Amino acid sequence: MAEQKIFAGPRIRRVRNSKGLTQTAMAEGLGISPSYLNLIERNQRPLTVQLILKLASVYKIDPEELQAQSGGSIATLKEVFADPLLAGELPGDQELIEIAEAAPNASAAMVKLFRAYREQAERLSDLTELLAREGRATALSGARLPIDEVRETFERRANHFPGIEEEVSAFHALFEPAEDLIVALKAWLKREHGIVVRVLPVATMPNWRRRYDRHSQRLFISERLSPFDQLREIAMEACLLRMNVAVAGEIQALKLSSDEARRLARFEIGRYAAHALMMPYQAFLAAAQRSRYDIDVLRSRFGVSFEQAANRLTTLQKPGSAGVPFFMLEVDNAGNRFRRAGAQGFPQSRFGGGCPKLAVHAAFTQPGQILVEAVEMPDGAEFLTIARTLEGPQGAFSERPRRTAILLGCDIGFRDEIVYSAALASASPSRGDKPGHVPAIPIGPACRLCERSGCLARAEPPVTRPLGLDEMVTGLSAFDFR
Repeated sequence: MAEQKIFAGPRIRRVRNSKGLTQTAMAEGLGISPSYLNLIERNQRPLTVQLILKLASVYKIDPEELQAQSGGSIATLKEVFADPLLAGELPGDQELIEIAEAAPNASAAMVKLFRAYREQAERLSDLTELLAREGRATALSGARLPIDEVRETFERRANHFPGIEEEVSAFHALFEPAEDLIVALKAWLKREHGIVVRVLPVATMPNWRRRYDRHSQRLFISERLSPFDQLREIAMEACLLRMNVAVAGEIQALKLSSDEARRLARFEIGRYAAHALMMPYQAFLAAAQRSRYDIDVLRSRFGVSFEQAANRLTTLQKPGSAGVPFFMLEVDNAGNRFRRAGAQGFPQSRFGGGCPKLAVHAAFTQPGQILVEAVEMPDGAEFLTIARTLEGPQGAFSERPRRTAILLGCDIGFRDEIVYSAALASASPSRGDKPGHVPAIPIGPACRLCERSGCLARAEPPVTRPLGLDEMVTGLSAFDFR
């Protein structure tokens, strides 16, 4: 015990207050000065062995209680303050320790309140989504973070910006047809704005993808990025400089509520413009139609990544010159959603995108492979889906690489126009399938909104049905419902 320093100031203070003692009275009982007791209560002095024994003798305090740790409560408080609404409110763990030590009951109540808030937020989100699927508008959603507002805004609208496409077309006309785009962009930045592009090693720029130094007029790009992503970062910078007025107009039209949301939207529109510059609309549409939307053919022809080509497919909705209306979503292996977009808006009400049976989750077991499936919603709507993993920025040997997966989908009615439909299993007449019919995998919008019974993949019970708790019968699903 003598080798371990014990700081238990808040516990000593609670004992003193519970007995109605002043610091002077308690200090007298312990044989120490009031000033020394004050330092102990503020955790500026540790308890000595002699003082612990005195506390046990005079105030009948169990010495084990003085050594009890509050690690569990600190861990739960960290969970609370990790929420995006509270992130950055505390400078470090020391304040959490002080809260847990000084007011353990209040800390426990705070954790209960936070968990109740989170559960209610999830239920409210489910209810809002359910009402939206039924075509009923709702104003139940509470305050949103800027990133949530931007995501929802982009998901609802078609992933096509005609004004940006026109500006990009005029910008692209400045370059020679056979000129390498990255060389042309570097030359344009230098000529028009005096900006020099440099690729920096990880040791010099460990935390950024791209950084523009206004003082030295240099644009720094991380060597962690693939050549395709380096090109996109340079194209983004060039487009935001060249099309500043057009981009500002598009942001204003979105009617976002905060400067932070507008800043995030500027980034998204900048990336859209970069893709449009790397894959000019008419040339890309013509190549897509000739190749029957073969993404690997398109990525090779335009010198882009799989993700960039797939993303561009969702933007081909120019009136009078439109392609297949694809939609897409990107998730990581923990199920976190990064973005959803669609040629006509992401089909949330028809498709959902939250089903664990979707191939986008299975793609992580087969990195780099393209998985093609036909899926069927409970209402009979069918979709063709294409899933594949994506590699993020290159990590060092000691780092775990970032890997996400993308799902590209469209209505099954477009299957004859798409090369990937050849991967779907043919119908079997012996099973009674109709000739030419593609057997589809039954999925749902999300577990809490899905009423498919006996689903082995179910992770949560539906909010629309009561649980069926029958001791005599147990279903295949982890959550039986009536």
